[in-house]
Amino acid sequence: MQIILLSGGSGQRLWPLSNDVRSKQFLKIFAGGENMLQRVLKQIRRTNQGVPITIASAKKQEPLLKKHLAEQFEISTEPCRRNTFPAIALAAAYLRDVKKICEDEKILICPVDPYVNDNFFEQFALLSEQISDDTPLVLMGIEPTYPSEKYGYIIPRTTEKISRVLSFREKPNLADAQKFISAGALWNGGIFACKLSYLLDKAEKLLGTSSHDALKKNYAELPNISFDYAVVEHEKNIKVVRYVGEWRDIGTWNTLTEVLASNSIGQVQTDSTCENLHVINNSDVPIICMGLKNSVVVAGSEGILVSDKAASSYIKPFVERLDSQIRFAEKSWGSFKIIDVENESLTIKVTLNRGSRMKYHSHERRDEVWNFIDGTGRIVLDGIEKIVRAGDVVKISCGVKHTVIADAPLKIIEVQRGKDITADDKIIWQEVI
Repeated sequence: MQIILLSGGSGQRLWPLSNDVRSKQFLKIFAGGENMLQRVLKQIRRTNQGVPITIASAKKQEPLLKKHLAEQFEISTEPCRRNTFPAIALAAAYLRDVKKICEDEKILICPVDPYVNDNFFEQFALLSEQISDDTPLVLMGIEPTYPSEKYGYIIPRTTEKISRVLSFREKPNLADAQKFISAGALWNGGIFACKLSYLLDKAEKLLGTSSHDALKKNYAELPNISFDYAVVEHEKNIKVVRYVGEWRDIGTWNTLTEVLASNSIGQVQTDSTCENLHVINNSDVPIICMGLKNSVVVAGSEGILVSDKAASSYIKPFVERLDSQIRFAEKSWGSFKIIDVENESLTIKVTLNRGSRMKYHSHERRDEVWNFIDGTGRIVLDGIEKIVRAGDVVKISCGVKHTVIADAPLKIIEVQRGKDITADDKIIWQEVI
């Protein structure tokens, strides 16, 4: 068996802490600063020892994956986001074409964000055992604990542990959800098991190819469609394994606050009249809350959210209308945070980890001034190396090739000046040292 872990989502429902680069799976929200990706991988390792894991993720997230994961995992990177079916097809092609995995290998597909106990992952072997010529696709169904409009429903033929699937229902209203639950319906948690050959066959039929090179080359033109819509709802021979136990999809603030160890994180004060309030403050300024009930307040570099907990699940369309400029991002080399934006200037705080370096590059439309505020390192300007330390100021004119290497953790306030400051104004050059 092989496991494909889907970790490519942008996590818009956890705005303002998550964005296209720093997605929800990288947020350090659990005890000891652990993020949800690290937590899920530990659980899989405990319950499915020795089973290879491939992480399907957006290319933008690859540096963060390598930064946060001590172990080596296979990574299938999407050039851009195209929903779960193209992501799964690309990962399947990667396993066959790059890793030379046999097409008869059984594949278990799971999202990165369930909050569950180990018993959930212990069911993976049982799902794998149900795959046969008569049952090419097996799902895990979650026994619901309340009627919900947020999840799709699997309608099984029986209420037994393992059952044939009768039909599916997409995100019903509350009244219909209650009827489905009363009839034994299960939440669709997005966990699938099948053979590698099944995924490759679906890619051939629905995408026109199962070649890894071809899929990757034409990825932006692939249909933006989920695995459920493209495959599951059209498959006639499906079994479902019923899971009974703790399960939370922590993709919204409403569900995420249910598993947080503390009601407040960061500089936060609340008065005695607040009830069922969670405040997460990732900003540099304090937050005071008074008289709030059943609410969540979240502050970060991207903005501030103040919401009723139930209403927070419906944040996505509002986030989609915002300016998409990313103001904070973690990278493999450190992080950056936008401090100020003007018409002809941009001010950024850059933090480089010890031993890290920027790519050797130049700009055609802007000058830069680097103020070194902490640490020591070396800057290279047009091939000439110079030692820099806290207190130094370096001006980099338009067209000058430059990089910086952190000999100790290095912090820089970078001021960019120009009439057209954009991310694409960057020419990469061959390293000189």
